[in-house]
Amino acid sequence: MATATDPAQMDALWAEGWRHFGVYFFRYSRLGNNHVLPLRVRLADHTPSRSQRRARNRNQDLQLKLQPAFVNSEVEALFARHRTRFTHNVPESIYSFISRRPADIPCRCHSLTLYHQNRLVGISYLDEGEQATSSVYQCFDPAYTKRSLGILMIVHSIELSRSWGKAYYYPGYAYQEPSEYDYKKRLGALEYFDWQGNWLKFEADLPGRALFTNIELPTT
Repeated sequence: MATATDPAQMDALWAEGWRHFGVYFFRYSRLGNNHVLPLRVRLADHTPSRSQRRARNRNQDLQLKLQPAFVNSEVEALFARHRTRFTHNVPESIYSFISRRPADIPCRCHSLTLYHQNRLVGISYLDEGEQATSSVYQCFDPAYTKRSLGILMIVHSIELSRSWGKAYYYPGYAYQEPSEYDYKKRLGALEYFDWQGNWLKFEADLPGRALFTNIELPTT
């Protein structure tokens, strides 16, 4: 658990496969039968894919705002709509993912918000380190599912991170096995953490390989 972590420390934690929800940091190489696949984007090498450009183009009528991370009644209402998308592992609260002071605990964090006709339809929480950024959590209005707002918020996060001069963007975990997180494997300019201290180039056929030894890391 941590309540104040400086930017360089965040970079070091992310580089070792650590993430956080609220003030609790964790890492693990397996979750059930799935092998956990930490990912990061090399920002200098990233070029938007066709699907990422398409998501941006179809949402030009949305307004993007960048603010210190926050939660208000509008965000809580959006989260309540967002959680209806889940049929299992339904998230209980936005505070399962961020702290009660998300702008600075456990580190500096931003809210990327999307508005349509003055209505909040998406929010993403983006941590900032010294040389990297990391997505903590994002949610969107299910009525806008066809607009690919999840991809759009990742595209905006990558663009902002590059404009800030960062080297890496961490989109969070995926699994070696096929899952609902496979869209992260298509972000481009990707590296994966091998749980041996190395970040290696991600290749499209990696999910079919034996990436990891069966190391169980402590959850903190």
